[in-house]
This record gives sequence, C-alpha cells and structure tokens, in this order.
Amino acid sequence: MDPMDIVGKSKEDASLPKATMTKIIKEMLPPDVRVARDAQDLLIECCVEFINLVSSESNEVCNKEDRRTIAPEHVLKALQVLGFGEYIEEVYAAYEQHKYETMDTQRSVKCNSGAQMTEEEAAAEQQRMFAEARARMNGGAPVPQPQHPETEHPETDHPETDQRSLQS
Repeated sequence: MDPMDIVGKSKEDASLPKATMTKIIKEMLPPDVRVARDAQDLLIECCVEFINLVSSESNEVCNKEDRRTIAPEHVLKALQVLGFGEYIEEVYAAYEQHKYETMDTQRSVKCNSGAQMTEEEAAAEQQRMFAEARARMNGGAPVPQPQHPETEHPETDHPETDQRSLQS
C-alpha cells in the first residue's frame, strides 16, 4: 500500500492507540505469554491494514448501491466479499451489543436536544454540575446550590426588601 493511499494522510498518521492495542493483545493471550515489541507493532500494523481493507470494500459496496453513507450492512457485506464470512455473525453480535450499550446515551441526547436551554439556564446547570463535582472531590461535603432564575421569587427571597417596602 502506498503511504498516501489513506485519504489525505501519510501511513504514519493512520494508527491505533498503542497502549489500547497492547492491552487488547495481552488480554487475548495466556498470562505467561510475552509479546516482543516488534510483534506488537506488527499486530497493530495488521489491524490498521485490515481496517483500511474493510473500509475500502465497504465504500465500494456502498457506491454500488448509490449510497453516500456507509451503513453497518455495507461493512457486513464487505466482510463477506473479502472472505471473512465466518466472522459476520460474531461481528453482528458485537454491533448489536454496542447499540444496546449506547442506547441510553443516545436517548438522553435526543431528549435534551428537544428542549433547548437558554444561555442562563445552561450556565446555571453548568455551575450546578461543577458544584456536584467539587463536592465529590471534597469527600461528599455538601456545596450550596445556586438557584435557577425561574425559581427565584424576589418577594420571598429577599425579606429585607419586603420590609422596607412595607415601611414606606
């Protein structure tokens, strides 16, 4: 593969996180097996090449269907075309597990995007979250919460003001 075959990047720019890949490699092997650094680097390069191969084939499948976005079905079809059909069931199961695990996160993002916050509400929410984080860092000591603008009531929140207005 030519170093510039990866869209707009040299081969050195396209890589996977070394620490993560080393962890995956070690988890797949018995504890008494050691892997030479050269072998780890080779395995990482193989993974990058495999991703490039599957991505390229997925793009071709996508283009044949006159689509502009690669969908999971295109990736599965690419695996079949490339001769990795025996892995499709396992890959699909991993994909379904990923969808299940990220479903709550996606749902909460959709719910939050429907109700837009004003800038003041967002700032108040940010301050509340900062206060919660500080409380956790300080061993759970409670931190006073600032009130949201919509919950403030000048007639009840500032009694000294009310007394002055009554005396006038």
